[in-house]
This record gives sequence, structure tokens and C-alpha cells, in this order.
Amino acid sequence: MNRLILASASPRRKQLLAQIGITPTKIVPANIDETPLASELPKAYGQRLAREKALFVAKDNKGALVLGADTVVGVGRRILPKTETAEEARACLQLMSGRAHKVWTAIALVDGQGKLYQRVSASRVKVKRLDEREIEAYLASGEWQGKAGGYAIQGLFSAHIAALSGSYTGIVGLPLFETASLLRRAGMKVAV
Repeated sequence: MNRLILASASPRRKQLLAQIGITPTKIVPANIDETPLASELPKAYGQRLAREKALFVAKDNKGALVLGADTVVGVGRRILPKTETAEEARACLQLMSGRAHKVWTAIALVDGQGKLYQRVSASRVKVKRLDEREIEAYLASGEWQGKAGGYAIQGLFSAHIAALSGSYTGIVGLPLFETASLLRRAGMKVAV
């Protein structure tokens, strides 16, 4: 069983899989509604989306392994958006400034028989206190567009990360330890 479909258009997830010697056979983004449910907590939201993405793609790809993932940034019980406007990104950066937040990346794998496997990676990220000049410079970079919480840890924003605990690759978008473990459990040969 070496046919793997990645249920995500994220170039970062494809690159992360390559780090452990895996190239998806196909990339099929899942077209699902990503609206949080009323009172849904960040971790549960990420788990639900990863599961729905994998199941959505698996229904049209019988016999393949299908990997879905979702990264959620949360401050307390609050889910931060995948920012689409500079105003959204500014609000996220101001909220995270000088404090810690959590990043959950959930993964879901549907095997060739339709069995579902799930894992979640939880990380804690501390952002230095940002002044207005730093926020405006980051917004001008455009790197925040479409990013959960309005930042990409692997880019310019890394200069503002005071500390992190957990999975760096999970924060980027795919926790490799958990992913490799699930792929092995489902019978896929992982090079490392």
C-alpha cells in the first residue's frame, strides 16, 4: 500500500512529506465548509476538519490512503481565522502580542479499507511584545495571507517568536512524527 493522496493544496504539507521521503501520488484538495460550529473549541475544530477532509476525498478514491490535515491557532477558547485581510491579520497579531497561544495540527488518515486513524499535535508559541512598526512591517510583507492566526512561523515572523514548545513541523502545518506513525500503522512504508 503505497498510494497516498494528500487532501490538501498546501505546498508546505507537500514539502514536509518530502522531508520524510514521501511524495503523494495525487493532491486532491477537499472542498468542505470550514466554518467553526457554535462554541467549538480550537482543538476539536481542527480534528473535525482534518477528519472531514480525509473522508471527503476518500469517498472518491477507494483503496488509497488519504491524508487530511488542518492547523488551528487558538488564544484561549478562541479560534483565530486563516486571515484574508490585513485588518484580520492585524487583529490576530495584536491579540498574540506579548503572550502565548496554542497551535493544534490535526491529521486524519483513511486507509484502503476505509478505516480512520487520527492524531493531533499541540504546540505552545510565545510571541514577543510587538510594537506598531513591527506589525505594519509584517503586514506589508503579505506573508500573513491565508495563514492560520495571520503568520507563518517558517518565514519572517520567526523573528518575533520568543519561545515554542511542541512540534515545529506541526506549527508549519504537518507534524511529521505523528504523520509517519499513522502512515506506518496503515501499512505504508516510510523511508525513515
